[in-house]
Amino acid sequence: MARKSWAVAAALTVGLTLAPTAASAATNKPAATKPAAAKPAATKPAATKPAATPATKTPTDSKAKTMAGSRAMWLWSQADPAAVVPWATGQRITEIFVAVPWQPTAAQLARLKDLRTRTRAAGIRLSALGGDPSWALDAASAVAWRKRATATGLFDGIHLDVEPYLLPGWTTDQPRIVAGYLAMLDAVRTAGPEPLDADVPFWLATVPAGKGNLADAVIARVHAITVMSYRDSAAGVVGVGADLLARGQSASRPVRLAAETQPLAGCAYCTFAAGTRSALSTALSTVDTEAARYTSFNGIAIHDYDSWSSMAA
Repeated sequence: MARKSWAVAAALTVGLTLAPTAASAATNKPAATKPAAAKPAATKPAATKPAATPATKTPTDSKAKTMAGSRAMWLWSQADPAAVVPWATGQRITEIFVAVPWQPTAAQLARLKDLRTRTRAAGIRLSALGGDPSWALDAASAVAWRKRATATGLFDGIHLDVEPYLLPGWTTDQPRIVAGYLAMLDAVRTAGPEPLDADVPFWLATVPAGKGNLADAVIARVHAITVMSYRDSAAGVVGVGADLLARGQSASRPVRLAAETQPLAGCAYCTFAAGTRSALSTALSTVDTEAARYTSFNGIAIHDYDSWSSMAA
């Protein structure tokens, strides 16, 4: 699937769930490039009190934890590892989420091996990145992708980008999709020893899940989360990420915040694309300072390598 421009999702208000404005891809196979994720509008959902970590289905592996002040980044493209890794080292990157196709070609596998060699030499973790909204209702495909990726022996972790709210049935069949999504996370987590990290929207706690909410249910099933806290200021990033930072702290689970650098039509306040790398660096340093009050804070991920490295200095 080529990278597409997804419309900004419908406005999220307290008591309402998010409705997608575009249908998800039908394929069960992850793309090497990712469509820009649908972003919620400016209204911030009211934070609810973080619940205690459920007593069951709770991962105890803490290998995904790094440190506050560290950086991670998404790498969806086929960029040359010889350029990617020096860039990553210069930006204090400690982990790269690299897109892994459903069945890599010989050339794609050779590139992944080159990237692994270079990241290992630089002391950078490499996680297999994949996902499709349809996996929320197709755990078998998600598990099959994981097993194919980890069979290469190249990856330190699994990074899922499965956004079930992009499915056309989200507003009409949400309980079934939520249940399927959680079952998929359970299946992927237990399919191998590598720690599982999941991309999640900051408003996840507004979605019901059983007797609780989807945020606490997801946190209970993964080793770490990366919050798509996409705003164009440090205060905005921390502000929308605070609820999940608190929930992660309550559950003793690492939580990364994230910053967007791709241009987003209809949501200019969701991205740092209009600024410079220097301004972004300053903002992220402020995020580090402000978010450090949460013991769950695990640094910041930047979306993504191509747009970030193309920003004006």
